Amino acid sequence: MNKYIWCLIFVCYSFSGWGQSRQDEKIVADAAEQLRHLVEYTEQLVKDSIGVSPRTMEKGELQLVRRGDWTSGFYPGVLWQMFALTKDKSWKDWAKTATARIEGEKDNGRTHDMGFKVYNSFGKGYQLTGDSHYRDVIIHAAKTLSSRFNPTVGCIRSWDHNTDKWQFPVIIDNMLNLELLFATTKLTGDSTYYRIALSHADKTLENHFRPDGGSYHVVDYDPQTGEVKHRHTHQGYAHESTWSRGQAWALYGFTMCYRETKEERFLGKALALFSWLSERLPEDGVAYWDFDAPTIPNEPRDASAAAVMASALYELDHLISDKPVLRKLADRIITSLTANYRNAKGTNSGFLLTHSTGSKPHHSEVDVPLIYADYYYLEALLRKNGNF
Repeated sequence: MNKYIWCLIFVCYSFSGWGQSRQDEKIVADAAEQLRHLVEYTEQLVKDSIGVSPRTMEKGELQLVRRGDWTSGFYPGVLWQMFALTKDKSWKDWAKTATARIEGEKDNGRTHDMGFKVYNSFGKGYQLTGDSHYRDVIIHAAKTLSSRFNPTVGCIRSWDHNTDKWQFPVIIDNMLNLELLFATTKLTGDSTYYRIALSHADKTLENHFRPDGGSYHVVDYDPQTGEVKHRHTHQGYAHESTWSRGQAWALYGFTMCYRETKEERFLGKALALFSWLSERLPEDGVAYWDFDAPTIPNEPRDASAAAVMASALYELDHLISDKPVLRKLADRIITSLTANYRNAKGTNSGFLLTHSTGSKPHHSEVDVPLIYADYYYLEALLRKNGNF
């Protein structure tokens, strides 16, 4: 074979993904270097703190949260995902330690966030190790979460607070906690969990969206009749605006529901949400904190919403494989996050991404790193390279 043919083969490899794979290896290596700082700072603080997991930065200081915080499972999940990406046993050891710290949440029936806390930690650990104890914790947590299901409403209650505003609030975020229930049916053969998840997804599909395709953050039900009482926001700009992370939760949630059920109505909603986002995302693919915020482009971005969207789009592309526009948008988002939204090495206590927004209406966590942004960013990198 002559030199010309060899050169042609090399060029073909370069443009068919080989070069991109090498680029992703560099991204993972940089992430590992940065996240080692986060582990170091976290382990120092945990010794003298009631907090167990890092959540964000405040006034230049790393903030830890108790295990009851809805974000407590993301840090163990980050560590498990770094183990998946690198195969370095040190990440596995750190992940096991961080996961064990939040096990008590399996009994916490006062919250709907069991999937965020338990499935993103123990679930990731079980996928990577097959540890039977992790399996038991997942099942236990699913039983606890199921206690919040109201068959009249057809949904899992999200919050117990703000009873002056809501009787039975269900938030769009709750879609992501359904994965714990689907997983438990597969682990046990008990279809109860599947049926609860399916009911919740169907009610969300029915009641959480405006005719224009934007999502409501909070839908309030009458727990006695199942009637919708109010459609509100809690973290968005206005009741009739589209909170960006809420729209990301919806895309991710219905993509996951299609994966678990193969019901076409869930695929249809996921594709409709993709189309909606395609028409409204900024040029760099990273959403402002609310799509209807009044002073765009002079509004904070939300890198966490972007990371959730990218991860969901890679999975949606994997599930249907005949719409390259899905991966194209995912690539656009993840490339932008990598190029423009990563913290410089050694800064911000080791968080990967910056420019996330927790809750602007509450003046809370605006333009800061957030641990769940890092979680979904790493998950997107795994999915981009075929790891599901």
